Amino acid sequence: MLSDIKVSCSPHISGPLSTRRVMVDVIVALLFPMAAAGYYFRIHAVILIGTCVVSCAAAEWLCCAIRRKPSTLDDFSAVVTGILLALSLPPRIPAWAAVVGSVFAIAIGKMVFGGLGANVFNPAMVGRAFLTASFGMLMTTWTTPATLDPNMSRIDRGNIIAAREHVIRGRTQATPLAWSKMAIKRRLGGETYDDQFFAATVTGEVGGCLGETSAIALLMGGAYLLIRRTIGFHIPLAVLLSAFVFAGAAYLKDSWTYVHPFFHLTSGGLLLGAFFIATDPVTAPLTRRGMWIFGLGVGTLTMLIRIVGEYPEGVMYAVLLMNAVTPLIDRLFRSVPVGGKPNV
Repeated sequence: MLSDIKVSCSPHISGPLSTRRVMVDVIVALLFPMAAAGYYFRIHAVILIGTCVVSCAAAEWLCCAIRRKPSTLDDFSAVVTGILLALSLPPRIPAWAAVVGSVFAIAIGKMVFGGLGANVFNPAMVGRAFLTASFGMLMTTWTTPATLDPNMSRIDRGNIIAAREHVIRGRTQATPLAWSKMAIKRRLGGETYDDQFFAATVTGEVGGCLGETSAIALLMGGAYLLIRRTIGFHIPLAVLLSAFVFAGAAYLKDSWTYVHPFFHLTSGGLLLGAFFIATDPVTAPLTRRGMWIFGLGVGTLTMLIRIVGEYPEGVMYAVLLMNAVTPLIDRLFRSVPVGGKPNV
């Protein structure tokens, strides 16, 4: 019966899962990186996460009220957007900047398209891109984790250069990707990185955005989503595999200039992007082949920006660029409807 067919906007989820259930699973998985952020950046992490979540929820409620539509806060997608945006921001960015980014993420990145399921780009990355373009200095001001410096001193460029002579001091005063970029420009790869610094990127005792410092916390959250089958393995594996191959090729070409590929996997927002951002069911392709293409594109573009480009990090731009071509990917790799093949 045609009356039994329900037509709705994406995300289209098979089985007993609901949108709220998926969002709750993502929130639970994000508890791991949030806990690590709280441990290393203390009250700054709590304030930033709370500000982004409240601002995103308020912006979505206001947009629904302006459009005279029922509130969509009960699906918790605004909460997820707020957490992801907060985890992609520097620990000591002012609260007002977090509010601006959160409102932009929801109002421009999501609601102007029609709300959840209609947006083309990942809202959290839209908000971060706006903040990066508008407040570049604030978005590149990092602080030392509280476990290394209770005052959480500011990290500046001079400390990065000092890392050449003092590796231990450098570990407390430079972000991993800033070191990587400095290694490329100054050919310091062989002098800058060691096993101790790599261990710091795994545990999270390095400077960076709230949710990108601890690889262990991100892997635990990603494993939870995979076990719960909230996400598939296709996109995360494609992102990490392509990034590793690209970084490995550069390292094999010149190991004195380029850092080991494992450093790229555990540094920056690659793990956060692979498990929590690129897997967004709204802005990612629908088919498995499309997911592989999407993930390979995100990983490759990220490494192109990190190694060839001037900007140290490329996850945000890579995700947004691949979001833009997702409709084309879905058109090239169409899903087969029940009972037949797709129309050409």
